[in-house]
Amino acid sequence: MTALDAVSIITTKRDGGELSDAQIDWVVDGFTRGAVADEQMSALAMAIVWRGMTRRETARWTGAMIASGSRLDFTDLPRPTVDKHSTGGVGDKITLPLAPLVAACGAAVPQLSGRGLGHTGGTLDKLEAIPGWQADVSVPRMREILADPAIGAVVCAAGADLAPADKRLYALRDVTGTVESIPLIASSIMSKKIAEGTAALLLDVKVGAGAFLKTLDGARELATAMVELGTDAGVRTVALLTAMDTPLGRAAGNALEVAESVEVLAGGGPADIVELTITLAREMVALAGLDIDPADALADGRAMDQWRAMIHAQGGDPDAPLPTAKHTEIVRAERDGVLTRLDAMSVGVAAWRLGAGRARQGDPVQAGAGIEMHAKPGDSVTAGQPLLTLHTDTPDAFDGAQAALADAFTIGDFTEKPSTPLVLGRIEA
Repeated sequence: MTALDAVSIITTKRDGGELSDAQIDWVVDGFTRGAVADEQMSALAMAIVWRGMTRRETARWTGAMIASGSRLDFTDLPRPTVDKHSTGGVGDKITLPLAPLVAACGAAVPQLSGRGLGHTGGTLDKLEAIPGWQADVSVPRMREILADPAIGAVVCAAGADLAPADKRLYALRDVTGTVESIPLIASSIMSKKIAEGTAALLLDVKVGAGAFLKTLDGARELATAMVELGTDAGVRTVALLTAMDTPLGRAAGNALEVAESVEVLAGGGPADIVELTITLAREMVALAGLDIDPADALADGRAMDQWRAMIHAQGGDPDAPLPTAKHTEIVRAERDGVLTRLDAMSVGVAAWRLGAGRARQGDPVQAGAGIEMHAKPGDSVTAGQPLLTLHTDTPDAFDGAQAALADAFTIGDFTEKPSTPLVLGRIEA
């Protein structure tokens, strides 16, 4: 018989043992109710960082976090459900054109998203730059929107009763040095995604300088763990590993990224954003069991119609002017040549310092702050040409942003355009 008390569970994992299903259920439930103290869960999290968890333990841990709250059910909708989750990167506005595009193909897209923290912007922060748009949507209203073929997509904040144990644990991990654990990261992401009730899920796992995961091996390990968790829970799950050494698109910031997303839906936009949007859409449509090419729905304007309906459904005005920053500053090329490197992390940190991101949960963000990129790696530049335009309402932030960009780019003499694939790998069960 396994001991069901916090100290025994902590020491079992500390000493390299495997936690039983009963122990996992007990400690997650106790932590959610406040019967297991924060310092005890912190000690257990550190033991998990040190010792890891087996596939069975991770699956049970994820299930216990789902069981700590409610689980949505969309199985009675007239359309197949499919969602996408990205682990976050600089300029990663893909959800904005992707959700309406997949909805235009006949799927329902219930996407519960978050706000940004640090150098990676949050999807809700971007959408909240649209005048009137509201992130909070009730479950009955979600069902109405998803069932409506003219809309079919919801991007909103998760309710407080969706995997509440994860919310408490994440806040604890953030201040106790226990974020870097593949089982804990995987279970944190997947508990919310499984609880939201989607039948299929595509994971976009970013890898590179501007991503949480810097190496392909680390990204593959996390992607595999999440695909296993989804599969074990009965959710059809596929993961793509995608590059994040260079920012996506030519804008990093909230309103700036919305504007770029609308360009894509209108048939333009940066080539990398268009390519990745269509690539992810094809995976999602296939997971939903639909036989349609999303490129057609993007080209003929159906995705744009779906976008406008999606924004209207959550109180936004798709025709309203987007916020703009009060102050701008330009970073120029110092020599002629070819831009051979533009570091995603540096750009992300600079955008964050300009006011596009937050250092702590609950901090305000500036809708108009961010960075426009006028050149990307492979582009020829001339001395004095604008490379970046910095946007902010607080001009005192320019110095910090410029410091972050001091070694952000390299201009060389190469004439051959570098070829870096966006998709680095694919993982399925």
